[in-house]
Amino acid sequence: MTTNIVVNGAHGKIVVRTWPNPTARYIALVAHGIGEHSGRYGHVAEHLVAHGAVVYAPDHLGHGLSDGERALVRDIDVLAGDLHRVAQLVRATHPALPLVLVGHSMGGLIATRFAQLHPGELAALVLSSPVIGGNPAFEALLQLDPIPDVPIDPAMLSRDPAVGAAYAADDLVYHGPLARLTLEAIFASGRVVAAGPTLGALPTLCMHGENDVLAPCEPSRAVMARIRGGTLVSKVYAGAAHEIFNETNRDEVLGDTTA
Repeated sequence: MTTNIVVNGAHGKIVVRTWPNPTARYIALVAHGIGEHSGRYGHVAEHLVAHGAVVYAPDHLGHGLSDGERALVRDIDVLAGDLHRVAQLVRATHPALPLVLVGHSMGGLIATRFAQLHPGELAALVLSSPVIGGNPAFEALLQLDPIPDVPIDPAMLSRDPAVGAAYAADDLVYHGPLARLTLEAIFASGRVVAAGPTLGALPTLCMHGENDVLAPCEPSRAVMARIRGGTLVSKVYAGAAHEIFNETNRDEVLGDTTA
């Protein structure tokens, strides 16, 4: 059973979904991607709970149940700051438990930035299709004025058509085009992440779909090679698209996450 808590973020309330576990061995903090919300990660949270986690998953500013203009991102560091506020709350609630951060897509960028800004606070970092390497095709849109309306195509998310259908029918998902400010913020933050600092000794798992067109695999892998910590496990799933937690081989991905 999930419950919601509210955290005061930098620019409004941040709603955090929680999956309790009275016998938890660790805390898992989950950061979702652009335009979506943490409610889409229920199956991920349930897998983590079964593995021994208590799970907290905020809706970022401008997403889901949280305050803010829909899917407008002005500064990734603001979202990383909100995530840190959530982390401080959950660490105070569970002071004896180590904290693991799981981030998907833009959430992977936020999670990586969190790790850079707050070294020593995480026990492990898990990245699913992080946009830390940018996306040359989307960056090219910024050269156009006005930029064309290019919403995320649900068919790009997974080889499982049911995933795209559920995404398209989800009222808490933002279905419009990404704003220029949002694209600029994401790509600018990717450049900041790539410039360092490194992740030090932080154990990191970085996973990607081979056929990801939203967060291309190779640019992100190149950035990770520059900022990697002492322990990096890298996985690329053959034929998989962007949402590897929702892919046809999701059980493999979830198993690799907890392994």
